[in-house]
This record gives sequence, C-alpha cells and structure tokens, in this order.
Amino acid sequence: MKVRTICLATGLLLALCVVAFAAGIDGKWTGQVQGPQGAMDITIVLKADGEKLTGTYASQLGEAPIKEGSIKGDAVAFKVEREFNGTKFTLVYKGKLAGDELKLTRTMEGDFGGQTPPPTDFTVKRAAN
Repeated sequence: MKVRTICLATGLLLALCVVAFAAGIDGKWTGQVQGPQGAMDITIVLKADGEKLTGTYASQLGEAPIKEGSIKGDAVAFKVEREFNGTKFTLVYKGKLAGDELKLTRTMEGDFGGQTPPPTDFTVKRAAN
C-alpha cells in the first residue's frame, strides 16, 4: 500500500510540474535575432494549452501565427511561415524555457538556391507587463 501511495504522489507531482512549465511560458517575449540584414527585433506571444502552444511571432516582416507549437516539460518547439521578396520559407524554432528566458535555435526550411542559412541561437526574455 505504501508503494502505491508513493507512486501516486510521484505521478501527481510530475503532472503538476508539466502544468507549471506550460503555464510558465504564457505571455510576451522580446529580443533580437540575427538575420541576413543584421539584428532584427522580435516579439513572440505564447499561450499553452496542455502541451499545445499557440500565439504570434512579429518582426519587421510583420506578424504571423505560430504553427505546430508544442511544450513538453521545458522543451519548446514551433514554426512560423514567412515570405520575403516572393520567396516562401518556414522558420523552425526549438529550445528550452529557463525561467524568464527562452533559449531558442532557429533553422530555416525553403528554397534558398542551395544556400540554406545556418542555424541561429538566440535568447528572448519575458516582457514586463
């Protein structure tokens, strides 16, 4: 009976930790990321619903919805579809939530004429309300 109680308590604690991580990502995140034209200011607004992550991504190219977003523990992933000068591409973001910082790696998917840009690491911080 004691082992069962410990297992149930451990399972409940793990479930609460997952909820705490997911709720911890909700809100506005700001920072800069290096692009082909230099540093670009970005704003990411995120909302978790269980492991599903939704929101928007805004930069000098405008605002776009987050697609295929997920949060599992502290692991975060999402995609943003963009177009620039008639070229469509997808920005793929993966990273870790660490308190008031979101450490991300951005890769790009699309037709770049054989010159796919290298991955970019950057950090955004929770914006003050």
